Amino acid sequence: MDFAQRTIDLARRNVAEGGRPFATVIVEDGTILAESPNLVAQTGDPTAHAEILAIREACVRLGTEHLVGATIYVLAQPCPMCLGALYYCSPDEVVFLTTREAYQPHYVDDRKYFELDTFYDEFGKSWDERRLPMRYEPRQDAVDVYRAWQEANGGDRRVPGAPTSGHDDRR
Repeated sequence: MDFAQRTIDLARRNVAEGGRPFATVIVEDGTILAESPNLVAQTGDPTAHAEILAIREACVRLGTEHLVGATIYVLAQPCPMCLGALYYCSPDEVVFLTTREAYQPHYVDDRKYFELDTFYDEFGKSWDERRLPMRYEPRQDAVDVYRAWQEANGGDRRVPGAPTSGHDDRR
């Protein structure tokens, strides 16, 4: 099966049905684990991106938050939210089928604090220099929640079973 073409067809069908031009297909061992178009327009949920929905479905189906061994096909380069989700689920590979530069003459999704041309630069800034207003209100009780998690996790601060980069940062 041509999984890239399936991704394109899913996105095309979504556009024909009033949705946005994005889709994701997650494959493992030649089998589709999950697939989804972007459903933001249909649901009013700004997190209903194709990658997020397909990752959720695949992880629930497998009973794990880790997609090691999977290849994830996405129509376009992932947005920052989806890129974060892709990093978290640890697939073997992400295949994107078009770039923002290629589709920009046909689709732009700039928001109040989010323009693709500048958004990735926001990540490198300190929280108090970002365009999105943020306020730090330190609370020791918030840190205590993490301490309780570590204690419940046998003293280890790492998420059990999470694939790592190989760096030992338990110190």
